[in-house]
Amino acid sequence: MSIILAIVVVGLTTSVAVGAMLLVRRRAPEGSVFEDGDRASGVFGVLATGFSVLLGLIVFLAFSSYDQSRTGAETEALTVSQQFETAQFLPPSVRERLGGQLICYGRAVVSEEWPRLAAGNAGNAFNPWAVPMFHTIKAADPKIAGEQTAYDNWMDFTATREQARSDRVHGAVGVIPRALWVVLFFIAAIIFGYMLFFADIGERWWAQAMLMGSVIAVITATLLLIAFLDDPIREHGGLQPVAMQRTLDTLQRERAAVGDRSPLPCDAAGAAV
Repeated sequence: MSIILAIVVVGLTTSVAVGAMLLVRRRAPEGSVFEDGDRASGVFGVLATGFSVLLGLIVFLAFSSYDQSRTGAETEALTVSQQFETAQFLPPSVRERLGGQLICYGRAVVSEEWPRLAAGNAGNAFNPWAVPMFHTIKAADPKIAGEQTAYDNWMDFTATREQARSDRVHGAVGVIPRALWVVLFFIAAIIFGYMLFFADIGERWWAQAMLMGSVIAVITATLLLIAFLDDPIREHGGLQPVAMQRTLDTLQRERAAVGDRSPLPCDAAGAAV
C-alpha cells in the first residue's frame, strides 16, 4: 500500500467515525449518557491500555519479521559477492562456470523470485541455479592448499547464503495470523462503539469531532502500519532487491577485472539459455 493510499484510508475512516459521532450527538443528552463520567473514563482507559499494549507487541513482532526479511536479502547479496571472489581461487575447471552461475543466481533473485514473493505465491520454490552450482562445485578437484581452503570457504558461504535466503522468504510470508487480525478489528470496533457513548449535545461539535477523530485516526494508522510490516515485499512501497542489484553490478566489474569473458549460462532475467 502506497503512502498516498494509506493517507486516504486514514482520512476516510476518520471522517466516517466523526460523522457517526456528530450524528449520534444530535440526539445525545447533555453531559453524555454516562451519569458518572469518571467511571466511564476509567473503563475506557482499561480498554485503551489493553489495546495499546496488544498493538505494541504486534508491531514489535511484525517489525522483527520485516527486519528479518531485509537483513536476509542484504546478507544473501553480500554472500553472493563473497562466493564470487572465493571462486577465483578454485581450480580453473570450475572457476568461470561458478562465477557465471552466481551471476545467474542473482539475476533470478531479482527477476523471478522477488516478483513471485511480491505476488504472494512463493510457495516452496527454490532458486533454479542452486542445483547447478552444487553439481559444479561437486565436480571440483582441489589439489593445492589454496584451492582446498577456497573449497571449504565456498561450502561455508553456501550455508550462509541459503540461511539468508530462508530469512528473506520467511519474513516475506508474514507472521500475523488471521485470528489475531480478527481480534484487533473486534477490539477496535468495541472502542469505536464505546466512544459513541461520550456524545454530548452540550459540548462544541468540533471538540466532539476531535474526541472521536483522534482515537480512530491513531488506531487506523497503527493497523495499516502492522499490515505494511507484515508484508515487507510488495509491489508498491515494500522492500526492493536493491542489495542484489548492487551486487550484480559489482560482479560484472569484477568479472571484467579478472579477465573472465566466457558467455553467461543465462539471459538478463536469470533464465537458462
